[in-house]
Amino acid sequence: MHIGLLLFPKLTQLDLTGPFEVFAATPGATVHLLWKTKDPVQAITGMKIVPDTTLAECPQLDVICVPGGSGVAAVMEDPEVLDFLRRQAAGARYITSVCTGALVLGAAGLLKGKHATTHWGSHDFLASLGAIPTKGRVVRDGNIFTGGGVTAGIDFALTLVGEMCGPTVAQSIQLQIEYAPAPPFESGSPDTAPEQVVAMARKHLSGMRTEREALMGRVAERLAV
Repeated sequence: MHIGLLLFPKLTQLDLTGPFEVFAATPGATVHLLWKTKDPVQAITGMKIVPDTTLAECPQLDVICVPGGSGVAAVMEDPEVLDFLRRQAAGARYITSVCTGALVLGAAGLLKGKHATTHWGSHDFLASLGAIPTKGRVVRDGNIFTGGGVTAGIDFALTLVGEMCGPTVAQSIQLQIEYAPAPPFESGSPDTAPEQVVAMARKHLSGMRTEREALMGRVAERLAV
């Protein structure tokens, strides 16, 4: 079983490392960290992650997974990456994403008419990419699995392993990584966070949204051609 996680500059490392931890413990799985070269890729927070497989040498994957981060803006307009995703999707068992990685799948034309989710701050952008925005930690539509923001990547990966290997294997991995979330605050969603916290988060995301609104117009225009 070949599982590929896409790397790119300015990704959110937990979008990738959360699922990686789950997939790496999956029996029979070979996990590939993918990028154009094997040079280290720097995440938003400065962590450097080393790819082990280039896009050119990547075998046909059973699972292709795209994480999110501010770097998705460049990837959504990168013909090499989008062509790679389309080629892999044609033969993959599962096409997946975490957080705003869903926007990259959408830019590749892989979410047209499909229910999908992403980070709450970008959820409304899904419709312009032809997807059906659907709230949830993990949303499935056929062989497409999309996870919500950042920490939902672990939920997504366990859900997918349960699908591929059965619930007992998935639960064993959950226990191994002691995934039993008990957050100290009920602020993990705009539906439960205090108003002032939501306002602070929206202010933090405002610059990204301005940039992404213009981007969505360009990408949606290309998808319509």
